[in-house]
Order: sequence, then structure tokens, then C-alpha cells
Amino acid sequence: MLRYFRCSAVRSSRLLAGWRKRSGRKTARPGTGQASQSGDRGEVPHPPERRWQSLLGARSVASQVFLLQLAVVVLLVVGAVVALVPQARRHGTDEAGERSLAVAEMFANSPGIVAALKSPDPTAVLQPRTEAVRKKADVDYIVALSPFGFRYTHPDKRLIGKHVTGSYQSALTGEPVQKTFDSSLGRAVDSTVAIFDAQGKVVGLVTVGITVKHVSTVVDRQLAALFASAGGALVLAAGGSALVSWRLRRLTHGLGPSEMTRMYEHHDAVLHAVREGVLIISGDGRLLLANDEARQLLELPLDAERRYVTDLGLAPGMTELLASGRSATDEVRLAGDRLLAVSLRPVERKGRAQGSVATLRDTTELRALAGRAEVARERLQLMYDAGVRIGTTLDVVRTAEELAEVAVPRFADFVTVELLDPVLRGEEPDGASTEMRRTAVRGIRDDQPLYPLGELIRFVSDSPVATGAAGGCAVLQADLAASGAWRAQDPERAQKVLDYGIHSLISVPLRARGVVLGMADFWRSDQERFDHDDLTAAEELAARAAVCIDNARRYTREHAMAVTLQRRLLPRTLAEQSAVEVAHRYLPTRAGVGGDWFDVIPLPGARVALVVGDVVGHGVHAAATMGRLRTAVHSFSTLELSPDEVLSCLDELVTRIDAEEPSEDESEGITGATCLYAVYDPATGRCVLARAGHLGPALVSPDGVVTFPDIPVSPPLGLGAGLPVENAELTLPAGSDLVLFTDGLIEDPSRDIDVGLELLRGVLGHPDRSPEQTCQVVLDALLPAHPRDDIALLIARTRMLDSDQIADWEVPSDPAAVSRVRAEATRQLEAWGLGPIAFATELILSELVTNAIRYGTQPISLRLLHDQNRLVCEVSDGSSTAPHIRRAKTTDEGGRGLFLVAQFAQRWGTRYTARSKIIWTEQSLHDGAAEPNGATPDILLDQWDDTSP
Repeated sequence: MLRYFRCSAVRSSRLLAGWRKRSGRKTARPGTGQASQSGDRGEVPHPPERRWQSLLGARSVASQVFLLQLAVVVLLVVGAVVALVPQARRHGTDEAGERSLAVAEMFANSPGIVAALKSPDPTAVLQPRTEAVRKKADVDYIVALSPFGFRYTHPDKRLIGKHVTGSYQSALTGEPVQKTFDSSLGRAVDSTVAIFDAQGKVVGLVTVGITVKHVSTVVDRQLAALFASAGGALVLAAGGSALVSWRLRRLTHGLGPSEMTRMYEHHDAVLHAVREGVLIISGDGRLLLANDEARQLLELPLDAERRYVTDLGLAPGMTELLASGRSATDEVRLAGDRLLAVSLRPVERKGRAQGSVATLRDTTELRALAGRAEVARERLQLMYDAGVRIGTTLDVVRTAEELAEVAVPRFADFVTVELLDPVLRGEEPDGASTEMRRTAVRGIRDDQPLYPLGELIRFVSDSPVATGAAGGCAVLQADLAASGAWRAQDPERAQKVLDYGIHSLISVPLRARGVVLGMADFWRSDQERFDHDDLTAAEELAARAAVCIDNARRYTREHAMAVTLQRRLLPRTLAEQSAVEVAHRYLPTRAGVGGDWFDVIPLPGARVALVVGDVVGHGVHAAATMGRLRTAVHSFSTLELSPDEVLSCLDELVTRIDAEEPSEDESEGITGATCLYAVYDPATGRCVLARAGHLGPALVSPDGVVTFPDIPVSPPLGLGAGLPVENAELTLPAGSDLVLFTDGLIEDPSRDIDVGLELLRGVLGHPDRSPEQTCQVVLDALLPAHPRDDIALLIARTRMLDSDQIADWEVPSDPAAVSRVRAEATRQLEAWGLGPIAFATELILSELVTNAIRYGTQPISLRLLHDQNRLVCEVSDGSSTAPHIRRAKTTDEGGRGLFLVAQFAQRWGTRYTARSKIIWTEQSLHDGAAEPNGATPDILLDQWDDTSP
């Protein structure tokens, strides 16, 4: 059998060798450029077709040989197994019988067996012996029996003493009894032998059983050898077939039959169906393959293959390119009366050049169209770039510069843009004008003699620019040297332009919405002269730029209006006050002004209100909305309202405005405004804050610790829906910095808001800086590179009134206490050096304290505050009833007290606290303040009545 497999492998190898010998050629990997090489140049024009068919046949034969060898090996193995299995069974049965009989004879004739059988308890003596012998003899069982068939021993102790079924009578005569049967352990042989004593009498029987599987080792070895031989033969056959298949795969480069068939179809299509010439050239310059299209384009002879390219009679340029072996893409070469585009690619294998592949396309008819198509493509790309690059900003000058940058040098060598002055200011021009300012200049060189940038040019009426502006259409001056109208504008400069080499001009008006905004001039020096085909491109460029310039002009106008409006609405100078030292910054976004604002509002009692707000959006509407809200905050602050009440009133106002003034454009609503309102009292250091949708403040203690107090937040203004606003109260030591800001300072797309707050914390932790320095440092550290929102920043450093600037008294509910309080207040005024206003102050205090005693409730107190150039008097009581000034009639006995207070005080008013009301007056300490409106005390005393309510 092994010899058969070796012979099969040899036959397969010979078959392959014979096929290769008949084929007589080598194969290269498809696509590498190595084509079939034949020893005979007289073969058919395309030998690869026959060669591929041979390869397919050889691959098929190799597969069939391997299958045949596999079938033969399987058949031999099956035959051997069929022959050996019966023999193995028979041999196993015979050996099992011999072994069982030998063990039985040995046991029956062993010493002491007769004595054991005759002993009183044979089982006790024989059971251990039989088990020991059974294990050593490697049999399945040894059973000792009485002559009557009762078991003395058995591997299963439950069967000892039981009678044996079956025939054993013949064994009593001295003849061994042997039988074969199929037991539960498999096929087994049982041998029974009689045991005789010295007198020849049967004293017992011994039965030994053994299964056939115990004696089948030899057969198993034979079968193992058989299968090993069969496996070896099969491996040898598979190896031979694999070797043959490997050799074939090397020839076919790993391609299967289906791939070979598909490659043959592709090869046939390339040779006969492709409408593009294909040449395969060897490394030594021989033509290995040419398809039908290549033969037709190059007019090759039938025997062109296997000949050198230099011997084919091609044009010199074509021959040089095909024989060079270099890489080329669409190089145009002449072949007879045809113009061919040749692409050549060298083919390398293992780092060495093996040849090249060339493709040929007939471009004779397309060459005339290629130039026009390229020009159209360039113009289309120019228009696309103009749409992308012109108008990237809303700046008039920059837009004009972008027009010049796009057109140079692809359309013109130099470009100038002139705009009317109103356009530069953002205004709409009144009409066509010949006076324009040069706004942009761009060229291939910087030393051109054209009018310089920024010069105001007055064009003569018949110049190309004036003609284009008046007619609203482009003007072509193909030859500037022959244009008298253009030379008349400035003969001296015109001559310099011509001497410089500029020879052609197209002047196009920049028109938008029927209005001429300016002119765009395209000049050429190095390129060919402009013709009428260039007018369309120039007009389209100008039209695109004109729309962008007009948009920028309108934005400039709106931006200027918004900036002017915002400058009017934002505080130019902060009101004088002594409660805090203030520094502030406002930075509008690049997109325009926004709705952020801040304010510092002096309040009665030396207090101050600090405000920061934000209106969503930008432009005029946001600025106007900000002004309305700022005015409302000023109005509400004069009412002496607490911060929560101010924001509640402001929320109600915004809601009412949105409801009463609906707009089609939702962006015009006020919804989205936020506000933070704080009131600081320098007398107590108490600061009360409330916020509506706004970021909370930062607090810097005098020792530099930065915190962000937890201020209860309510919804933004206009979205409160009646929800209450909560106050927060802080106690600020002197020298503390209260930092109020809008979200534009810390919010940025490149960082999280928490990161911005931590940056702010790090910058603010330097109490040695002044508020003005801190403002600048904060902006330098946190201002984004490209802010998307405007920024408002307000830093207030707190101050405290000295104890010697404050005097207060508790007033009992006794009218007699008025004189005592008045006297003590007069002494305090003298101590402060305010004697000139003592009389007026006495009148004010008398009226206020008397009213509090008569109409108010306890506790009643009086407080005087001496703050720089003003004196504040405050009388508080526990009632909520406020007095009102009125004009008393001639016959009235009272009603003139508050009139006198209003005459002597610069201003007065009422404010409420949680448990009391305060009537306050403020007197100016400058010269002449003691005698208001020129009236003397005596004149005013004529109207005084201590009992007036």
C-alpha cells in the first residue's frame, strides 16, 4: 500500500513536469508586468490565453489525483479492518479459554486446597486465597464449589453459599468443563475443574472465568499498526498532492480556479474590449503584450510582440518615452496624425525593475476643448473662492481688501477699490458721485504708480470710472495707451502707469439695491489684455463684493447707532459717594454692543446701591432695553425699597412690557434679562443683596480670602411668575472687596464655568491691589481670546463711618424730651464744627421728633450722620404711617412743619425697615446751605407752629 502512494506521488510530479515542459514558458504574477516568455517566436499573437487554460487544467488534475489517492487509502483500511476483526475475536476467545483453564488447574492442585475444603468453614479459608489468586492471575472470577454445587467463594460475597446454576456434572468425572458465553462484562470463557483428595474422591470444584478483552492486546497492537500504516500512507499521499498543488500555486501565484477564470476574462477584455491602449514592456525593452486598441493607435505590425520597442518604427518621442521605463502621467506624444496621452508606470519585484506598463488615450479631439474647459474651471473656482473669502467680516474696508485679494493674481495683476465717503461712515450715498476714496490696493508688486491708499480721487466726467458709475455697467479699456479719456484724468500719472507696464483695465461699479457704492478697477500688466469674455467675470466679482460691502455698511451704521446709544445710557461718571471705592470696566463684544450694564446709586443715609445687569442679545435693541431697565432701577431706588422689592418691581415691569408690546420678532422681547442688586450701609457694614437669574458676587476679605457667598437666586426678570425674591444679608468689614460681574467674564466655550470661577478666585486674592488695578488684572487673566458676550465688571471696596461721625439717641414718648434732644444734637453739631447749620437742624429735628412722639410708637430714636459735606438726620419709630407734605391755608393752625423741613433740607424722605420706618433729611454743608432760597430764619419762623402735625 505504501508503495502505491509513493508511485502516485511520482506520477503526479511527472505529470506536472510534463505539463511544464510542454508549456515551455514561465509565469509572472499578474499585474507585475512580466508576461509569458515563449521559446518560439512563431506562436500565436496572444499565448497567455492558452497558457492560462493549461494552468487551469493542471490545477484540476492535481485535485483529482489527490481525491483518487484518498479513496484508495480508505478502501484498503476498510478491507484490513474487515479481515482482522473476526480473526481477532477468534484468537481472543481461544486465548481466554487457555488462560482460564490453566488458572483453574493450578488452583485445583495447589497445596492445602483439599484441607481447606474439608475444614469446618471452607469459605473463611478459601475466600481470601481465591481473591488473591484472582488479582494476581488477572482473571475476572475464581469460585470454589462443593461437589453439590454450592459456592464457597465468590467476588460478590452476597452469592457465597448459593447454588450454581448450569451444567457441571461432567467435571465430577475428572474432565474439565469449558464454555463460552456473553456476560455483562462482555464475551467471556468459563473453565470448571474438579478437586480430588488423596483417595481420588471429589471434594470440590473450582470455576475460573475470564473475558476476551483481557487477552486481545496482540490484536490491538496489530490494528494500531494497521491504522498507523494507513495514516502514514494517507499523509504521504496528501504530501505529494500538496507538493504538486504548491508547485501549481507558485505558477498561478495563489489564484484559485475561479480567480484564474475571472482573470482570463479580464485579460480577454483588456486585449479586445477596452477602448484604451495597453502595452506591457519587459525590462530589456521588448514589447510583451499589446491589446487591440494599442495596435490600432500605434499601427503596430502583427509580429510586434517579442520585438524591441525601438524596432517598431514609432515616432522618436513615443519611442523614447516607452523605452525609458520612467514614471509618466498623461504626457502627450505624437503618433502619426494622432495626439496620444501616455501614462507609464514601472513595475518592480523584490526591489528590482521588471518592466513597465503603458496606457494610451487619443486626445486629438479633446485638446481643442481642454483650454476652454480649463479657463472655465479656473473662473468657476475663482467665483467659488470669492463667495467664500469675500464678506468674512462686517467691516467695509476689510471687505474691499478681500475683493482685491481674491482677484490678484488669478484674474488681474493689480486691483484697486474706491468707495464713496458716506459708505465708509456707514451711511447710504445720496446718489452717483465722481468723488471717491481709494480704500483697497492689491497687486503682484508693491511699487505700482497708481493712486495711493486713502487718497480722495475726483474722477473727470469722461474717465472710465466716472462713465461706469454713471451708467452702472462695467467699462473695458483693452488698450490704455489708446484711451484718451483715461489719460485725461491725470496725464503725468497715466504715463507712469503705462511705463510701468500696465496696459489693460476693467472698471466695474459696486452696485447694491440699485445704489452705486463705489468702483472696482482690475488692471493687467504681465497677463494678456482683457477682452469682452472677461467682463462677465469682473461684473460677477463686483456684484458679490457689492452685496457684502452694503451689508458691512449697514452693520457699521447700526453698530455706530448702538454704540452711541449705549454710551448715552451707561453711566459716564459715577455719582459722588463715600461708602465704597469703586472701579469698573465695560467691554463690548466684537459682534457689537450688548445689554450688560452696571451702576452705583447713592442712597439716603450715606448708603449706596451697587447694580449689575445683563440683557440677552446684542445691538440697538439690547442697548435700548438696558437703558429702560437701568432707568427703572434708578426710579425704584428712589422709593427706598429693599433689594428684593426692587427686583420684584423690576420683574413685574418687564412682564408688563412684554405683554403690552408684543412683537413679531421674538428676539425683541426683554425676556432673558438678569440683575444683581446690593445695598451697602457704611454706618453698620451691613450689605443686603438679591439677584434675579444673575451670577452671585465674589467677596474678598481684607486678608485676601476669596469666597462666593450663597445668594438665593430667583428666575430671570420677566420669568418670575410671581415667585418671591429673597434677600441675603452680609456683614462686610472695612477694606472688603465686593466684586459684581456678568457671565461674559467667566463663561467661555473652551472652559467650564467652574474653571472660570476658580481663575477669578486666584486673581482676586491680592488685597494689596487697588480696585482699579484689580479690574485690569481680572480682565487680563480671564478675558477670552474671542469674547462672544460683552463684559461688565464692578469692584467696590467698602468703607466704614468712624464712630465719631455717628451720634444717636433714644427718645422717650414725652413732648418735653424734644428740647433735651434738640440741645444734645446742637452740642454734637458744635463738636463737629457745624455751628452755621445748627439753627436749621434744630428746626428739622424739632419737627421730626415731635411728629414721631405725637403720631408714632415706640421705640423712637434719633441718629445724626456726618458724612463729608453733608449731614443726615434720621428719626425712626415703630409705626408704619408716613407723613405727607401739604400746603397749609391761611386759617390753618398747623400743617407747616414738613414744609419747613423741605425748605431747610436738601432732600428728605421715608424708608421702611422690617419693624420700623425712618424719616430722614439730608443737608448740604457748603456755604449758604443754612438759608435755602435766600429766606432768613426769621421769615420762616413766621410760618412755624410747634403743634402742626
